[in-house]
Amino acid sequence: MRVAVCQLNARDDRAENLRVARDLLDRAAAAGAELAVLPEYVDYLGPARGAPKPEPVDGEFGGFFADAARELEMWIHAGSFHEVGPDPERTYNTSLVFGPDGALASVYRKIHLYDVEIPGRVSYHESRTVAPGTETVVAAVEDLRVGLSICYDLRFPELYRRLATSGANVLVVPAAFMAHTGRDHWEVLLRARAIENQCYVVAAGQIGDHDPGRTCYGRSMIVDPWGTVLAQAPDVVGVTVADLDLDRLATVRAELPSLANRRLTSS
Repeated sequence: MRVAVCQLNARDDRAENLRVARDLLDRAAAAGAELAVLPEYVDYLGPARGAPKPEPVDGEFGGFFADAARELEMWIHAGSFHEVGPDPERTYNTSLVFGPDGALASVYRKIHLYDVEIPGRVSYHESRTVAPGTETVVAAVEDLRVGLSICYDLRFPELYRRLATSGANVLVVPAAFMAHTGRDHWEVLLRARAIENQCYVVAAGQIGDHDPGRTCYGRSMIVDPWGTVLAQAPDVVGVTVADLDLDRLATVRAELPSLANRRLTSS
């Protein structure tokens, strides 16, 4: 299957962000992609005061990408958005996957939330405004079994091992990875998740400056189960494609059967 990662610079204009996202999806379809993946918070990445109201999965956001999937006759992983949460103070950070008929195929809510307190440097608590999801999700996308995750999840290998042992052969990572950590950790972590779980990794990132004072790393990429980077986006808004070969994956797993040879399992 040919897949595309769509890299964009979402700002504080939701209508414009969605217009750009649709343009990238059109370009992905024209390039022959059967699955396109968008970044985290694809519809808005700006000051909290201007953020759109949280929506249910069948709200305006979901409807927009359902229509796109149906019109383009392709699978769309719609990055993530703010879904209505469990209480008035918190949303979910949620990914939606749509089939070529426009039907909602899978829903994943980000499990790991970025909470950090470094005196005199940074104080950020994602959990104050976002509730964690609790369920791991493997979506059936034609012959692919796609394990879902979002951004900060990337730092937690136990999530990806669970996805792999649940049948995933592709791991998807929509992200808004910060530039100062991305330059040292993004590619290393993506390649590690591919190698240790013998899966393809498809990672779509935000790129560039976003208000207030946030810069995302970009470098969206597609990695094969040997850890080889098949395709990497340049530092601009755009679409990058690669072909996933399940025969190649089967060969890697047969010649280096680390998943089959594992001795320890999570409790």
